[in-house]
Amino acid sequence: MTTAVGIFRPGMRAYFIPFVAGIVLATSAFLPWVIVGEQSLTGIPDVWAIWIAGLGALAAVLAMLSLITRKNSRHPLLVIGLFALGIMFLAWRIMPALAGERALTISQAFAIVENRPVGDAPTAGVGIGIYLGLLASLVLVLFGLTIVVKRAQTVYTITSPDDDVE
Repeated sequence: MTTAVGIFRPGMRAYFIPFVAGIVLATSAFLPWVIVGEQSLTGIPDVWAIWIAGLGALAAVLAMLSLITRKNSRHPLLVIGLFALGIMFLAWRIMPALAGERALTISQAFAIVENRPVGDAPTAGVGIGIYLGLLASLVLVLFGLTIVVKRAQTVYTITSPDDDVE
C-alpha cells in the first residue's frame, strides 16, 4: 500500500510520461507498420519490431522502477529513446520501400505464371505503428534530455535586520 501511494509523490510523477511512452512504443510493434494496397503488415515478425518491443518494455520497466525507488533513470531512458528513434526512423524510411519492391516482385511473378502483361504494383504506405513508435521514442528522447536542462535557480535576497530603510 505504501508503494502504491509512494509512486504518486510530487518529485517523481514525471516518470509516468516515459512509462506510458514505453508502453506505447512496445505496443506499436504489434500495430500495422506498412500498408500495401488493401493489406496491412504488422511490425512484429521483423527483427526491427522485436527490438522496438523490447526497448519499449525496458523503458516502461525503468520508468516504473524510478517511480518505486525514487532513483533517477533519465540517462538510460535517453539512450533507449535514441536507439528506438533510430530504429523507427530507419523503419519509416526503409520498410515501405522494401514492401513495395516485394509487392512488385510478387505481381510480376503472378503475371509471368498467368501469362498476362505486368500491371502496376500496389502502393506501399506507412502504417500507424511506425508513427506511434516515432512519437513514443521522441517522447523518451525529450524526457531523457531534461537531465541536461537545469532548473533556473531562484534568487533570494537576504535582508539584514540592521538595514534601515528610510
